[in-house]
Amino acid sequence: MHVDLPEKRYYGIGEVAKAFGVNTSLIRFWEKEFDVLQPKKNAKGNRKFTPQDITNLQLIYHLVKERGFTLEGAKIHLKEEKQKTLSNFEVIQKLQMVKAELLKIKEQL
Repeated sequence: MHVDLPEKRYYGIGEVAKAFGVNTSLIRFWEKEFDVLQPKKNAKGNRKFTPQDITNLQLIYHLVKERGFTLEGAKIHLKEEKQKTLSNFEVIQKLQMVKAELLKIKEQL
């Protein structure tokens, strides 16, 4: 899944949820379940996600929503084979970007 977010240091939970097409409650739930997600919180408790958090969210979204892992299975998979999973995920992302560019070229013809 390609997430279309502008280049910023911090993203609010609303724009993150909108980019992923999920509810904010799911993002908050994943934050509690997965240790790799550590958004910064201000005095009011608003969550601010860094680009690294966005990358981790993309990986979690890929495992849970696209590949059909359970939450426990995704946690175990991230702990045991994080580097392998991350490299596979990066390859998938690059291929999806190439596919999107090819589809744009096809539409222009």
